[in-house]
Amino acid sequence: MILPKVREIDRLLRESPENRPRVKEIHPEVAFWSMNGERSLQFAKKKPAGEAERVELLHAQGFELSSILAPPPKGAKRDDALDALAALVVARHIAAGRGRPFPDPPGRDSHGLPIAIWTYVTDRSLVQDPAMTDKPVPRPMIEAAADRIAGHARTTPVMRLGTGAFGSRADVSLKLECLQHAGSFKTRGAFNNLLSLDVPAAGVAAASGGNHGAAVAYAAGKRGVKATIFVPEISPPAKIEAIRRFGAEVRIGGAQYDDAQAACDKFVAETGALKIHPFSAKETIAGQGTLGREWQSQEPDLDTVLVAVGGGGLISGIAAWFAGTSVKVVGVEPEGSRALQAALEAKGPVTVTVASVAADSLGARNVGQLVYDVCKDAVDHVALVPDAAITEAQALLWRDFRLAVEPGGAAALGALIAGSYKPQPGERLGVLVCGANIDLIKLAELTA
Repeated sequence: MILPKVREIDRLLRESPENRPRVKEIHPEVAFWSMNGERSLQFAKKKPAGEAERVELLHAQGFELSSILAPPPKGAKRDDALDALAALVVARHIAAGRGRPFPDPPGRDSHGLPIAIWTYVTDRSLVQDPAMTDKPVPRPMIEAAADRIAGHARTTPVMRLGTGAFGSRADVSLKLECLQHAGSFKTRGAFNNLLSLDVPAAGVAAASGGNHGAAVAYAAGKRGVKATIFVPEISPPAKIEAIRRFGAEVRIGGAQYDDAQAACDKFVAETGALKIHPFSAKETIAGQGTLGREWQSQEPDLDTVLVAVGGGGLISGIAAWFAGTSVKVVGVEPEGSRALQAALEAKGPVTVTVASVAADSLGARNVGQLVYDVCKDAVDHVALVPDAAITEAQALLWRDFRLAVEPGGAAALGALIAGSYKPQPGERLGVLVCGANIDLIKLAELTA
């Protein structure tokens, strides 16, 4: 059955020379070799272990398991279906300009037709073709980010407090990301950007209320890269000092975060610097998603996680990791800064006004389309917390645990102690404490 089809294709190519560059021969096992980092696979494809090995490689390319494991078409076998998906992987790379023939250049037969087996050029860059998956940031992208930033970002601890902590009915634990390099989770996304993308001579630029800027400055310093950080006027002096301490140039970019972002965009356009967006970029979201991956490995039995929301990069990464699992992801926003809740209500990103004690880190006026696309199906809901509960949570974390935490970092706990989120009895609840860049004089005033 196959040979007559091959002869038919040969005849069509001889009769239509203009189509010859468009037809490529793909060998599935060469495709799997490329997916495996140009290493031979361990098991033959018709053995159960070989099938599992190939399923894992296809899943890492972004295919949903439901698609990989779907019953094959009538007349085809399971390995035929896997081979077809492998060919699709190569076809997408060829279409994107990453095709690679063996031999190179291709040979020619007696009719002048090209003779080559095609695969693709493998590299370390974070490349995720959106046609491979219906999720903007799939798990394989987060797995790749975790491999990339290993040794650059800290594994932060979990503090298990048990049932009844903070007067709740839940079995509570705290994920202490406030102990991350540069004082917040932002370091994960910063390193993933720098290790994924080509950095020009002009270096990198970012707009930040402080934490993202500190993280980019820290990561850039470790990588020997120039960094220019644009901050709004509301940025706390402690955060600006941290950015400068890590070696970046600081520029005041206007009153609010969006003003600083506009100044950053102008700078990037003029200089060619690489912009590292704090939330509206897949590299950033995938980097923050490594926190969710790490959290699950430390607390595999969680029912719910509470996550503070500013621009939404953090909750997007965590929600992308937990998507499809039994873990419920709940966002927490200040009552006066609710860009994600407003977007979920409006079924699309909208602009909101911002007025909160946590506005320097949770003060984005619009989450943007990418964050909305990730969160609309993966975030259970958003709980709003009053500023008074945020400052109460800050004081509590210092008094009981000697943790110096900024308002945005304490917001998730504020939702629990204020009753903005009401857990069920015995619910295994993880609360993210995500930022430590606070002015110690202000902390002293809060706890006096």
